[in-house]
Amino acid sequence: MRRTNATSSGDVREQAPRSPLQRAGRVAVWVVGGLLILTVAIAAWVGVRGALAYQHLSAMRSLAPTAAASVTSDPDQATPVLEQLAAEANAAHDLTSDPVWALAEGTPWIGPQLAAFATIASASDRVFADSLLPLATAARDISLDDLRPRDGRLDTTALTTLAVPAQSAAAAATGAAADIDAIDPTPLVGAVATALDQARGTFDTAASAVDALRRATELLPSMLGEDGPRTYLLLVQNNAEWRSLGGVSGTAIELSADHGALSLVDTHSATALSRGISGPVVELPSDVQKIYETRPARYFHNLTQIPSFPTDGPLAREMYRQQTGREVDGVMAVDPVVLSYLLEATGPVALPDGESLTRENAVRLLLDDTYRRYADPAAQDAFFAGATGAVFEALREGRGSTPGLIAALARGVEERRVLVWAADPTEQATIEGTTLAGQLPATDGRTARFGVYLNDGTGSKMSYYIAPKAELGWGSCRTSSAASARDVTLTLTLSNTAPADAAISLPAYVTGNGVYGTAPGAATVVTDVYLPEGWAPVATSTSSGTEFTRSTLEGREVLTVGATVAPQATAQIEITATAVSTATDAEALLTPTADSTLSPTVRAACAGATGAVLQ
Repeated sequence: MRRTNATSSGDVREQAPRSPLQRAGRVAVWVVGGLLILTVAIAAWVGVRGALAYQHLSAMRSLAPTAAASVTSDPDQATPVLEQLAAEANAAHDLTSDPVWALAEGTPWIGPQLAAFATIASASDRVFADSLLPLATAARDISLDDLRPRDGRLDTTALTTLAVPAQSAAAAATGAAADIDAIDPTPLVGAVATALDQARGTFDTAASAVDALRRATELLPSMLGEDGPRTYLLLVQNNAEWRSLGGVSGTAIELSADHGALSLVDTHSATALSRGISGPVVELPSDVQKIYETRPARYFHNLTQIPSFPTDGPLAREMYRQQTGREVDGVMAVDPVVLSYLLEATGPVALPDGESLTRENAVRLLLDDTYRRYADPAAQDAFFAGATGAVFEALREGRGSTPGLIAALARGVEERRVLVWAADPTEQATIEGTTLAGQLPATDGRTARFGVYLNDGTGSKMSYYIAPKAELGWGSCRTSSAASARDVTLTLTLSNTAPADAAISLPAYVTGNGVYGTAPGAATVVTDVYLPEGWAPVATSTSSGTEFTRSTLEGREVLTVGATVAPQATAQIEITATAVSTATDAEALLTPTADSTLSPTVRAACAGATGAVLQ
């Protein structure tokens, strides 16, 4: 029987059967239509949830300053704010972790944006819910005043209580930062790319802070003599005469710690500790001797000429043992700039001569005025030791606010002005990898790190007047994570700010009086530039035409050059290094100077026309 179709007029007509192609086309229309509807539905779902998640992350950003302020001023008050942050982070994570969102992450272009956004939300949830909030809860019953010395003793009970929570919190924060670091920035655009840049800095800072607390809870109880008396050697570096890690070790103070009780045992000048040494106290490795000869092992002043405190600490300990017969359990180093930071927290302290040492005058008084007042180096050493001892006593007495003291030390550590080496291998292993360790800069897959170390070659205190300005600029580079040929140029400018008549207006002890061949008022600076591991120089130049010498140390190429700078003049060196690398950031770590406004770290992102300046 044939099929018929009735029209409105009643006619009956024959209808041809549909071909397979027609039927397939009809199915395709339905499939495409269904996919379009599904795509729109997914887009709407993801769009709505993404907008809501963004609101939660924005709320977190607005709450973060309040949380940071609370943590530093009153940890007990920080808990409610951290609870809000954790709730916002958890909500953002939930909104960006459902199966529909995961499906959308596989789409071209928009997928990587969604995946990065979801990772930021997940990492935020992890750092607040699994790290900061539990840590704050554990610290709720601990007062910051418990972390301040009283009557010369620091109670380590609070640190011991926080040891286990800090360990768990550090693991969570480190994992969250690693998740952020693993995001490939190449396909990201707009707000997501900006958010990733901000998140990397924020999460790295949080992870470093929590990890520092973990290490402190592990180290400080034993280092403060909880298990028995300890002795330490404190080196006070003098930035008026540069050495790689800061300045000459002008003063050495022996400290003792016994069940948290701190005391000053003895004080020595570098001159006294160098007296009578006829040869190196230890045999330095040949690669070290090629750059620094044996001076760091013969003169106490030169200990920190080697820019590796894990090398300098044992060297100082051995030299001190041979000169005094006493063996210390560790070596620390600070400089007058750190003392000025601490004075901001403690308030002024009285010096032995009755004068006040303040935050404002400490650096100038210790690194410049001292040499105008006292022509005798022994009197200079005594004044320097007395000032350092006065600041130490203020700390022992518990003067100043605990948040202020913590902030002062944190700034000093961040600027690499506080260095620590422990004779105990387990304790030293905990210190290594931190800024406190004073190790050579290490390059990783993301950041190429230079070391720029300045040493006085005048035999004077003219480093106080030298202002360094470092710049990093990328030449050929790609912002992708794939390895490719890249190059970075380091430019260092040294300006002598001494008055034009420095030869006669400055004390002979400051100018060096030409004893070592540099005209009075001029300054000779010897610069050692450590290239990132795996990088090689392709171009070098100096404003004076001076040649570089090349050597290697710990797997890094080292370029050394000297420059003599007259008063009110400048000298410049430039080095371009290249490597096949995945690095998209560059850093240069410089010798900390007497000027606290000059950051000793310079950074530059991978962009040919953009540099970073230390000024």
